[in-house]
Amino acid sequence: MKTIGGDGLSRRRFMGGSLVAAAGAGGLGKLAFAQIDGPVGEVRALTFDVFGTVVDWRSSIAREGQLLAVGRDFDVDWHEFADRWRGGYGPSMNRVRTGELPWTKIDVLHRMILDDLIEEYGLQELTEEERVQFNYAWHRLSPWPDSVAGLNRLKTRYVIATLSNGNVALLTNMAKNAGLPWDTILSAELAGRYKPDPEVYLKAADLLGLAPEQVMMVAAHPRDLRASSALGMRTGYVPRPLERGPNPSFTPDTSGDFDVTATDFLDLARQLGA
Repeated sequence: MKTIGGDGLSRRRFMGGSLVAAAGAGGLGKLAFAQIDGPVGEVRALTFDVFGTVVDWRSSIAREGQLLAVGRDFDVDWHEFADRWRGGYGPSMNRVRTGELPWTKIDVLHRMILDDLIEEYGLQELTEEERVQFNYAWHRLSPWPDSVAGLNRLKTRYVIATLSNGNVALLTNMAKNAGLPWDTILSAELAGRYKPDPEVYLKAADLLGLAPEQVMMVAAHPRDLRASSALGMRTGYVPRPLERGPNPSFTPDTSGDFDVTATDFLDLARQLGA
């Protein structure tokens, strides 16, 4: 593959140029740009990971917990609680992926994890109605500051869709609540599998009526992008340094494996000509 300058980062074939991210302590560091001087290849649609890429799940869940605790004697670090709740996400999905559990929606998996945390954190006084509403906090996650504006720009040139492990109802409610302007809601639920299983990405392309190479997967998580790239999809990497809270040691992936690397959705729109 060709490289840009002395950085040794690859330039993928469909781009006229690329963005090279130089990692720096405490965040994304300095960014050097090479202008895109042609069309962005065959890409017609962008599919987005949602949790962490489009929305700030950690702050949102912590806020919901703090509101739930008003007037109660709960001694809970709600950011830690959010981390623990999210921490159960991967293992619970793997139980479905391996066949230990039958197909189970994320709403149900979230509730299973929450029930365990309620016992662990001594929150048994929560009523069933309160538990249901707290579980639905995942339907009310707040977007990152650039998300809505960036998606609206991208929408002027591309079809934009979710491609999340969240179930369809969750993603639809989240979009209504946060003002996310999706053209359509795609979910792992539609494939009956969870990312990074290939069926999820291939189902999305098929439902959009496109070949995989005509779809760009956008995510903050390199694993998601590599799984989609292996099937021929293009990739857009948007690191979110604050996804898991302030972390001075965070560094983005600078492997050069992705077609586009952007600082946020507005930068992604600029690079993709929207």
